[in-house]
Order: sequence, then C-alpha cells, then structure tokens
Amino acid sequence: MMKRLLAGLCVVIGIGIYSCKEKTAYKTYLHNPELFSQTVHELNTVVMGNNFPPMVAARNYVYAAVAAYEVMAATHPDEYQSLAGQVNGLKNISVPAADKKVDEALSALLAYIKVGESVTFPEGSMKSYEDSILQLARDKGLPSDVEKASRVLSDSISASIIRWSKKDNYLETRGAEKYTVKDIPGRWIPTPPMYASATEPHWKEIRPMVIDSASMFNVPPPPAYNITDKNSKYYQEVMAIKKAVDSLTPEQKHIAEFWDDNPFKMNVTGHVMYGSKKFSPSGHWMSVIGIAAKQAKFDFANTVYAYAKTSIALFDAFIECWYVKYTYNTVRPETVINKYFDPNWRPYLQTPAFPEYTCGHSTISSSAAEALTSVFGDHFAFTDSTELEFGIKSRSFKSFRAAAEENNWARFYGGIHFHNSCIISTEVGRKVGQMVADRLKMKKK
Repeated sequence: MMKRLLAGLCVVIGIGIYSCKEKTAYKTYLHNPELFSQTVHELNTVVMGNNFPPMVAARNYVYAAVAAYEVMAATHPDEYQSLAGQVNGLKNISVPAADKKVDEALSALLAYIKVGESVTFPEGSMKSYEDSILQLARDKGLPSDVEKASRVLSDSISASIIRWSKKDNYLETRGAEKYTVKDIPGRWIPTPPMYASATEPHWKEIRPMVIDSASMFNVPPPPAYNITDKNSKYYQEVMAIKKAVDSLTPEQKHIAEFWDDNPFKMNVTGHVMYGSKKFSPSGHWMSVIGIAAKQAKFDFANTVYAYAKTSIALFDAFIECWYVKYTYNTVRPETVINKYFDPNWRPYLQTPAFPEYTCGHSTISSSAAEALTSVFGDHFAFTDSTELEFGIKSRSFKSFRAAAEENNWARFYGGIHFHNSCIISTEVGRKVGQMVADRLKMKKK
C-alpha cells in the first residue's frame, strides 16, 4: 500500500515538474542568443534580396540593433547604460513604467524586427518571420499577458528609435543632386559591365552616431594622378595592381572572393546577363558578430550589446569613407589600365560603382575589428564561415584585426583598389572604431 502511495506521489510530482518546464519552455527558446543572431541573419537576407548598397544596409542594421540594445538597457539598468545622450541626436528614450511581466528577450527581438523593417523597407517585410517566432513561443507556453507587456515596451522604444532615425538626413539625400560624370583625367567614371551611376554621393551628409563629423579625420590625399612618369607613385601603384591580378595564386583568389561581398554582381556570358547576390560588406560583419558571440558563449544581453556596438562602428566608418571618396573622386584601376595599357584587362572582382579612394571595405572592416576587439578582446581566434552559403570555403583568423588586415589585401588582389588606398583606409577605419569603442559607455560592469 505504501509503495503504491509513493509511486502515485512520484507521478504527481513528475507531472508537476514537467508542467513547470512546459510553462517556462518559451523562455529557453526566446532567451537563446542564437535566436537573436538568426534574427539578424533574417534581416541580412531581406537586405540582400532588396539589393541595398552596403552603406544603406549598415544604416538598417544599426538602428535595429540600437533598438534591441535599448530594451536591454531598460530591463538591465544595473548592467547596461542607455545610448541616449551618447550618440548624436538621441536625447531620450520613451520607456514605460517597469512591468515584471515583460520578457526582455522577446521585447528586444520585436524591437529589432520592427525598427529593422521600418527604417528602410516596406511595412511587413519581416512579418512572417515575426509571426513564426511568436507562434513557436506560444506553443512553448508564452502567456498572453507576457507577450502583451513585452510588446508595449518594444513598441515604445521602437517609436523613439524610429523618430530619431528620421532626422539623420537620409530622406533628404534621396532627392539630392545626382553625381556629375566629367571627362577629366584621373576622375571616376562608370565601369563595366553595368556602367552604373555613382552610389550614394551624398552619404557623407548622413548624421554620424559617435564621430563628430565625416571630415574630422585627417586623411592624406591620394597619390597625384600621373600615368606618364614611370617613377611616379601613381604609375607604380597602377603597375603593381595590374601585375598582381595577372598572376594571382589560388590562395590570393580565395582571399579576394571571400571578401568580395558584392551585394549585386552582374554576370555576363555572351549575350546572357544575370545578377547574383551576396551579403554586403556590412552584412558580412553582421555574421562575424554572431560567430564570435556563439564561440564566446555570450548570453542574450551580451550578444545584443556586441551587435549594437559593432553596428555603430560600421555605420560611422561608411560616413567617414564616403566623405573622402566624393572629395577626391578618383578613377578606378580598371579605367586607367583599359585606357593606357590593355583595353581588354579586367579586375578579378567586379568594380563597385563609386570612386576608388578610399577603400570602403577596408575602412569599415578595420572599424568593425576595433569595436569587436573592445567587446571580445584581442587575439580572439575564430573561423569565419559567412561565405559557405554562397559556395565559398571558410577562412580562419587569429584576431579580428588580422581579418581586417587580410581584407586590406583582398581588395588589392581583386583589382579594384590600389594597395596604398587599402593601407590608408585600414588606418583611418581603425581610428573610427577606436573612437566608437572609447566614447561609448555601454556596459556598467
């Protein structure tokens, strides 16, 4: 008799424990930091599908990441400090009264999705993805009052971030004067096969987040255009890139392809033309953040923090770089080599539609590397598997700075940037990233 009673009691206890686990299963699901990284990847995929250029993509990522981070700051006030008053133009965040029913992870995910799609995309771009998250969470026991409270916080913070985003001069630059192509030696002109017009010539006018202005860094001018004097710095740069592309090793080709990150490549085969898409440079670094956070076993809040800080560094680096690009308006190697040395010469990678100096990818990569180093530490070895989904094998690095240094060479091997440009860009990007890391006070512990 006693054994039966004990057995029955065990069953009841077992059912109770199982029931408790079922009621909190949604927390395990929502608080998994990999879910946040997956959400970033989802936005990255939407960006890629819409052919947004890298600097516009960086804008989309940063506002979404800041919105998610502000949820963490509101729900973890002892650990994280709001960016209000720290980044340009963000004076305050509307946060409703504290509600113990709020699930901070759910609220952060909702904020990221809402701001991510509203900043650049038509409403509903990520609706099906949001619905899938919510349905799975409900299936795992998400209470309706928790969902409601979490959305109230998310909506309030999202509204603040969206209002802030609308004052960064993005809309004003949509109708700005187009770039004028001039037949002047050394000046940029469209390149094959697309011969596309100059991309975002007014991006330097976008409000930065941390740096004082796009022009605050003392960037030296590029070597003077001189294609007749074989002893000139410019002539030597031209010959160096032509020689390199004409004799690339398999390893150098892999490096170039790995860091290509062309969001829309025009492929031409005979009379057939078709486009192929990949993550942009900023999208590539979004992936790196997720890889590092998983390897470091970051929790949900720290993962959000890493995305926010690095996204800000990327965003500001693009603004700085675009100021320099459209100050000097320098011609691409392809144009010079075709005109003076070989009309049939083509770079290994497709030339992007904007001036050569300075290099955007080298600038933003070194900026991102500094932000990531401030989060994860130096000598953080990792394997970057970002390009696997595009059929390009992974590469391993001893640190984020080492990855940025390789990117420096990648643009040269690709034949789209003189190496002097890559070197200068890496140095300036590092300064931008360091300024972001030094000025932002995000973690309190």
